Amino acid sequence: MEATRVGRALLKARKFFHAPEEKPPATMVDLTLPALSLPLERIALVVCVLARERAPELLEGLVDAEAGRALRHLERFAAMPSALRQAKVAVEFGERADSANRLTALLDAVPDALRREVFRRLPPYHRSRFPQLDVEAPTEEPAQVLVALAERRIREATR
Repeated sequence: MEATRVGRALLKARKFFHAPEEKPPATMVDLTLPALSLPLERIALVVCVLARERAPELLEGLVDAEAGRALRHLERFAAMPSALRQAKVAVEFGERADSANRLTALLDAVPDALRREVFRRLPPYHRSRFPQLDVEAPTEEPAQVLVALAERRIREATR
């Protein structure tokens, strides 16, 4: 057993203290990679929202053919009203991962009338998370201000 441990120790020592073999220098090879299909519309949308002033400059860094297409997408997004552009971002990139937790916090924090209206406006897949809030149909039409506030708070919680 002693010989085995000594033998292993010597092998480990050789690995650490032995000079690595010199490899010949690598030669430069010209590789042409296949063109990637990039989601240019999504890239242009993100650049338009996050770096509006520098957007054309950033998109010109793409390959020539794709830069032209991306700039056309950028022009279209820049011409949209802000609300429509933000809605497009929300649709493209979906709901937040923590939207259920945020909705729970929202429903815990708002007054009772707004809680009922928020619950009525929730999509069915979110409504199923709150069985304790099962609200019957309203007897009277809620105020438009309450409806607008409920819809806005749902959007803020989920996107």
